[in-house]
Amino acid sequence: MPSGTQKTDELLKIMQGQPVIPVLKIDRLADAVPLVRALARGGLPAVEITLRTPVALDAIRAVAADVPEAIVGAGTILNPDQFEEAVSAGARFIVSPGTTPSLIDAVASSPVPLLPGAITPGELMAAAERGYSLLKFFPAEQAGGAAFLKSLASPFAGIRFCPTGGIGAGNAADYLSLPNVICVGGSWVAPDGLVAAGKWDEIEALAAAAAKLQR
Repeated sequence: MPSGTQKTDELLKIMQGQPVIPVLKIDRLADAVPLVRALARGGLPAVEITLRTPVALDAIRAVAADVPEAIVGAGTILNPDQFEEAVSAGARFIVSPGTTPSLIDAVASSPVPLLPGAITPGELMAAAERGYSLLKFFPAEQAGGAAFLKSLASPFAGIRFCPTGGIGAGNAADYLSLPNVICVGGSWVAPDGLVAAGKWDEIEALAAAAAKLQR
């Protein structure tokens, strides 16, 4: 078994549980718990809170403590130190936009699964050599979109993806119809304006619509 082999079973439970994983950028800590509660009520309990704001780790802690129905993950993890910080905060899965040997090495002994990013054939081959078959595809639209992902299905039949980046209600179905896509990541279910206004019912409705997308 390759060093750093992915915790595939744990990730599959999350990725197969819902067609869309909300990608959240939390600007105000007070929004974290009601936002994730609304998404969970709508049928999207697994969420990725990105480490793009100063309150991100505190938001993960709050959700882990106060929203037991949620599966909180951490995104935009770029190095081993951030991985450890996110896990300590309560993240149950980790998402990285790319894949590096140091990150793969660092997570090998952790029970928390990693979903790393890869786009090019060389990156996919390198990830596969380390035992990784579930990957993030980011930035999806800018990297070639559903057509590019479809072209990878045959030569990389053993690899499945969660594409993220530029995906919304209008094109999510294009990705979800592909045989090598398990789920998609997106922020359209939690628009900044609705979050800022605290319109949790409207966010719940967006989540409910996304949860019904066919794969």
